[in-house]
Amino acid sequence: MPVSSRFPNALLLGAALIATSALPGRAQPASPENWPAIKCERYTKAYAEALSKLGRKGLSPDFLNAHEAFLASGCSIRGEVCPRSAEELNLANVMVVMGMNQGMASTFMPFACPKR
Repeated sequence: MPVSSRFPNALLLGAALIATSALPGRAQPASPENWPAIKCERYTKAYAEALSKLGRKGLSPDFLNAHEAFLASGCSIRGEVCPRSAEELNLANVMVVMGMNQGMASTFMPFACPKR
């Protein structure tokens, strides 16, 4: 399937993630010291949902392994996941939109590529 025909699907997924993030949360706000763990938990769930909807086709082992290392680190490794294919970039874009909507700063995201 060409990238251009998947673009509407990515927008729908992004919209779905945005819509679900507007649902009521806990009655009591989380304490600031738990915010990194909460962000990682939310991100991990959204990543699993995005993978189940978008699939793994076009995602390289390097991309998937680097992303798994990010999750395994408690979302503390920054800038180690480099999206190279159109599918990887699409997934990264979906995750950034979701993260920003959830209140995660752009510095939370694991996506970056080395300068060539």
